[in-house]
Amino acid sequence: MTTVAAAFSAVARDYDAQRRQLVPCFDVFYGAALAALPFPHNAAFDLLDLGAGTGLLAAMVSATWPRARLTLVDVSADMLDQARTRFAGRDDVAFIAADYGRVPLPGRFDAIVSALSIHHLDDTGKRALYARILAALRPGGVFVNAEQVRGVTEAEEARYEDEWRAEARALGATEPALAAAIGRMKFDLTTPLADQMQWLRAAGFAEVRSPFADRRFAVYAGRRPI
Repeated sequence: MTTVAAAFSAVARDYDAQRRQLVPCFDVFYGAALAALPFPHNAAFDLLDLGAGTGLLAAMVSATWPRARLTLVDVSADMLDQARTRFAGRDDVAFIAADYGRVPLPGRFDAIVSALSIHHLDDTGKRALYARILAALRPGGVFVNAEQVRGVTEAEEARYEDEWRAEARALGATEPALAAAIGRMKFDLTTPLADQMQWLRAAGFAEVRSPFADRRFAVYAGRRPI
């Protein structure tokens, strides 16, 4: 039986090259996640990236905040190998091959981020993870998730699916790449945005907000109270 780790390991080498086709709102989506991190440009802080994959989001963080110390966690060792290549020669980046849904989070952080990963957990797993993320944040620390979310109704979800396929093709996604992405979606356990924001509040997060939402792609964030 194919696992999430195996499915993503199979596309590790091509993953980044396909992002702009498979995430039609790529620039504004990732841009909103970065903008939700409340640090000055010269800040030195500890950041954990959950489901970091090839290090795509972490690299954007590093380009914006060169003094940030990064810890990347991913269940796929092959995806992390791509991240190691991306950050070759850096001694301020740590890599952990682990299932963050099952193991303790590795320390305390000023920020915890994730991109297109947490939707592989079921709703119980998401809620439990949000509580663990809150506990792993230092007081005042922030959690930012750039995520794939579900439509509120089945009709809305079907429309999201149809529009995503059309936009991905228009942006140059090949049929094999699209088919592989749809295959990986067998592992998706997406949840509507409003539900997840409520779960953050229930876990104890303050200042819960969504700075960006475009159909199946959304960014939401919360802060651990001081």
